Amino acid sequence: MNWLISPAYAQTGGAAPGGAPGGVELIMLVVMMVVFYFFLIRPQQKRAKEHKNLVKSLNKGDEVVTSGGILGKIVKVTDDFVVVEISNNLEIKLQKQSVQATLPKGTIKNI
Repeated sequence: MNWLISPAYAQTGGAAPGGAPGGVELIMLVVMMVVFYFFLIRPQQKRAKEHKNLVKSLNKGDEVVTSGGILGKIVKVTDDFVVVEISNNLEIKLQKQSVQATLPKGTIKNI
């Protein structure tokens, strides 16, 4: 019965398809990692460090903008929270991390 079906043999391995040498892929991988570091990771770390310094330097009397867009003047500062006066006799308690930026003195009066 074997004489009806001819055996199938695998083809011999040929040369690799015309591509770049093995070292080029490694170099491209390293270049992509460097690009990601300088365009994504490093700027984000820098912004986080600046925000951390901003939160540490909050003082009573500073005019701030919160991440929700609320503009006010700091009345009281504790370890994790600040009390912000947003209108006459209207104060809110916020986490320090929610402060987005400080403003120059007198900004609230000019608005």
